[in-house]
Amino acid sequence: MTTTAVDTTRTATDWIALARQIGQNLSPGVAERDRTGDIAEDAYDLLRTAGLTAALVPTEFGGGGATHQEMGAVLRELGRHDPSTAVAFAMHSHLVAAQVWRHHHGIDATPVFTKVAAGAILVSTGASDWVDSNGRASRVAGGFRVSARKAPASGCEVGTVLVTSIRWDDAPEGPQVLHCAIPRSANGVRIERTWDTLGLRASGSHTVVFDEVFVPDAAVSMVRPVGVWPPVLNVVIGAAMPLVMAACLGIADGAIESAALLVADRTDPHTFQLAGEMTNAHTTAADLIAAMFTDSDNLRFDNTDAYAARTLSRKTVAAEALISAVRFAIDTVGGLGYSRTCDIEMRYRDVHGSLFHPLPRAKQTRFSGRVLLGHSPIG
Repeated sequence: MTTTAVDTTRTATDWIALARQIGQNLSPGVAERDRTGDIAEDAYDLLRTAGLTAALVPTEFGGGGATHQEMGAVLRELGRHDPSTAVAFAMHSHLVAAQVWRHHHGIDATPVFTKVAAGAILVSTGASDWVDSNGRASRVAGGFRVSARKAPASGCEVGTVLVTSIRWDDAPEGPQVLHCAIPRSANGVRIERTWDTLGLRASGSHTVVFDEVFVPDAAVSMVRPVGVWPPVLNVVIGAAMPLVMAACLGIADGAIESAALLVADRTDPHTFQLAGEMTNAHTTAADLIAAMFTDSDNLRFDNTDAYAARTLSRKTVAAEALISAVRFAIDTVGGLGYSRTCDIEMRYRDVHGSLFHPLPRAKQTRFSGRVLLGHSPIG
């Protein structure tokens, strides 16, 4: 991939312009990476050099001090140009956002901020972990030996720190879950290239394998019971879902822009009607995602089940609206939109990835319904 130098002399708040510049660098290779399934490794060098990987880190820790909403705008802009990179980068960004929430609530996040400001790329295994997690942890002197398979782990080929959790079934207090950070370079860590999917093919969301990896006690951030809803996941939901959905909104933005250009000279009534339906769905999604950021209060939201339930409800409806918007883009364009020669086809496959981020609709409605009626989110 041919790249051009990224201008880093912009003002600290000009995040969208930086994202646009990087996206334009990445755009020429998107179709080929969609075909091969190869992640854009150079993208992370560009993002790091531009300061975007550390944009959310507060300035006093060496980062850019971007707001949650500004980071969402970055991911949206990247999604317009390179959907797979945008969604994979959202995984790193949401982990940083969760640490910013901790910082705002008086919890020390210095170790993570320091690593990210120095260039670390964080990889989340949360989609496969969720409440009960998987794998096997055994107590040893000074820490644990852990084994597990974690998939999907977006961006794992370019990541440097794996943020994960492992089951500890023989804990003295009963089955527990360990939350920990593991360097990708640790002995016993390997990646299996298992990601071969309908869409987001170049997000590098392969399987990370931990084979008797030593995790020192200092790397364990939390130990919690299996099967009990942990409030930390309310924080993860609030930090992550607006960012992930912003990247998906960018995917739809690109489809709408392509459709509008392709039918600009048409005047037949059904084209106007389909374009209007496309606009309705796109506007619905954009408004819901904007509401998610407003509610997040720049990562100062309250850690409550009700907040998480509301965020997840918006995520479900926004995902369905995004898929409808891109489908209407294909309908508006006609047969060309169904062809691999048109980027709308790729975006239609890619935007379906929004369905699988926590939580899929059936799990989300149960979660939100239980919370509304005064119960724990799970049970």
